Amino acid sequence: MGFLTRDEILAADDLKVVVESVPEWGGDVRLKMLTAAERDRFEASTVEMRGGKQKQNLANLRARLVALCIVDENGKRIFESGDVTRLGQKSASALQRLFDKCNDMNALSEDDIEDLTEGFDETPDEGSSSD
Repeated sequence: MGFLTRDEILAADDLKVVVESVPEWGGDVRLKMLTAAERDRFEASTVEMRGGKQKQNLANLRARLVALCIVDENGKRIFESGDVTRLGQKSASALQRLFDKCNDMNALSEDDIEDLTEGFDETPDEGSSSD
């Protein structure tokens, strides 16, 4: 087998789609692998600037990733960014299962998430004391 050409690489259909059952929602969903650019944007979304410092942003992490991966029969995302908060209000077990599958499909491990958020200042809980 020889080396791939530029055109062969760019023409390769390498974004797998799988169907996952979500009994809590009464049916199935299609999950699409992220492109490299989509994964980069997702990873960048785990960091935000507050007060001139980088802080980890884990708010609705599961819903954000799942919203990026769920697609219709034509491979188009069915959720927009504005839907993430509402999606985050759905069953934790359903979202966790889909989040785990999305992680697996996109080679995104728990270690990757930890690496992305490592070294950030933790905000202490309000009202806690260090007696």
